[in-house]
Amino acid sequence: MNISKRKEQDKLVLQLEGRLDTMTSPQLEKALGEELTDERELVLDLTPLQYISSAGLRVLLTAHKRMIGREGRLTVRGANESVREVFTITGFMNILHVE
Repeated sequence: MNISKRKEQDKLVLQLEGRLDTMTSPQLEKALGEELTDERELVLDLTPLQYISSAGLRVLLTAHKRMIGREGRLTVRGANESVREVFTITGFMNILHVE
């Protein structure tokens, strides 16, 4: 998986490309730990993401809770149909802010 990142004032934008699964979720956890400092908004651009597993969902849920803890927000953008289906089946569409 490739992770592109950019910061915009109080916003961190991460674009995820490839597969977010058991093998790659530690990579996203590490990137969030290193890059997410005092930002009020975290945007995950999933446009080029092909697949997400339960391990990837766990990382998203942890990031969501972390942002709530700092009175911030996690926004998910660009999820394709299969990723949206996983979000719907697991209830993540009701938990995360998905655009």
